[in-house]
Amino acid sequence: MALSLLSGTAHAQVTKGASGLPLPRFVSLKSRSVNLRVGPSLDYAVSWRYLKPGIPVEIIQEYENWRRIRDAEGTEGWVNQALLSGERTALTAPWMRGKGSGVFVNMRREAASGAGIVARLEPGVIVHVRECNGDWCRAETQGVGGWIAQSELWGAYPGEAFK
Repeated sequence: MALSLLSGTAHAQVTKGASGLPLPRFVSLKSRSVNLRVGPSLDYAVSWRYLKPGIPVEIIQEYENWRRIRDAEGTEGWVNQALLSGERTALTAPWMRGKGSGVFVNMRREAASGAGIVARLEPGVIVHVRECNGDWCRAETQGVGGWIAQSELWGAYPGEAFK
């Protein structure tokens, strides 16, 4: 068990950024309006604007108080660290968006594929992640909580475990 936890954290902690925190790492957007810039300063142009708090993003680089982020669609740019939160969120299977109706991610009562289903979530739903054990993540959305297979989330690395 210790080996699988170490290998899960090793993937997420490839290197340390200027902040001393691991790179890459997942965080979420804190504000309702977040400008994504082409460079690490207010002098750089805005390439995109996010209009919803809680969207998960991956920090891939740090420069002073700026963080280069990547979203689930692969868009990259720079955001001031004050606009980011350490609260973990994830998107349910964003790669399945547009695959037609009837595609769902199951949220289960327990961390097991045979456990009862408490909710069926469409691809792209934001969930608040409370913990992951390397295979399953305990999450909540719209007042419903349960376990989602880690492989069906964008916002937690394969094998990553945290509480």
